[in-house]
Amino acid sequence: MRKTLLATLASLGLAAAAPFVLASTIEIQVNNTMSEGGSESAAVERFAEYLEEQAPGRFNVRPFLAGSLGGENAVLELLNLGQTQLSITGGNWRQQYAPEYDAITVPFVFSTWDEVDAYMESPSGQRLVEIAEEKGGIKYFGTQHRGPRHMTANKAIHSPEDLQGFRLRLPSLPVWLQVWEEIGAQVVNVPAPEIYLAMQTRQVDGHENSLSSPYTRRLWEVQDHIILTSHVQFPWNWVASKRWWEGLEAEDQALIAEAIEVARLHGTERERELDEYYLEELQKEGMIIIEPDVAAFREAAMPAIERIMSEMADGVMDDALGTDD
Repeated sequence: MRKTLLATLASLGLAAAAPFVLASTIEIQVNNTMSEGGSESAAVERFAEYLEEQAPGRFNVRPFLAGSLGGENAVLELLNLGQTQLSITGGNWRQQYAPEYDAITVPFVFSTWDEVDAYMESPSGQRLVEIAEEKGGIKYFGTQHRGPRHMTANKAIHSPEDLQGFRLRLPSLPVWLQVWEEIGAQVVNVPAPEIYLAMQTRQVDGHENSLSSPYTRRLWEVQDHIILTSHVQFPWNWVASKRWWEGLEAEDQALIAEAIEVARLHGTERERELDEYYLEELQKEGMIIIEPDVAAFREAAMPAIERIMSEMADGVMDDALGTDD
């Protein structure tokens, strides 16, 4: 049976602070909103293992999963204050500190992880990181890839024409609403816990999310198709409290940065494996997999994409879309 994260950390002596911790021990809380068992907890586990392998007893890694210290915004504030150390956080930091540089949140802008990572290395991506450090007191270490977001539907969707009048459940993120409405969908806001019921009662015709959503929600019971649109590559991001980080010795900083690199690559690979597993299982449950004309969706979305990005900082559109768009 799979060892749980806490059991593994306990075997390393890292699960919780011991009553008498040596003065030289460095405590590192690692936060994430997801529960144990996914690529996120796998990355935290690998982070702890690597530090223990390289410097036995030097670090005490304590995972805070399932939002146990609060949601993403609450943890960002704790990082700013230096009251927690590390977080594998989603996209809130981009929207909170530098929305004018957040091209990653806009659907159909990036179709691969290479494009997302290239944007983060571009002048616009680097400026995003600088502003987040200035405003939020966080130090950015890089992305950990998540499964791309796709659609589920109660009918076959091959092109934007098939979306006319289609009731698509979306979270209330303004740029997502604008893009999908531009393509032709009728956007419906339904709380996440009610997605299954909304599909069962035909309040909505489909939704969009990573493949873990239809798998964990058993949506094959109320949906027939998976549409592989890959319309958002929405990464996790490893960030640290700048206040905490600057108080560390250079040797410890170097080792922690190494461990983060090892952990985020491990988490990325684990996510890829899980995404393949979800797709196979959804097919076994009878869902039909469709590879649509994504270029046609992107073309239909482009007027909204350009409107949104024209309101962002100078250079963002060129860095995200390329100068020939």
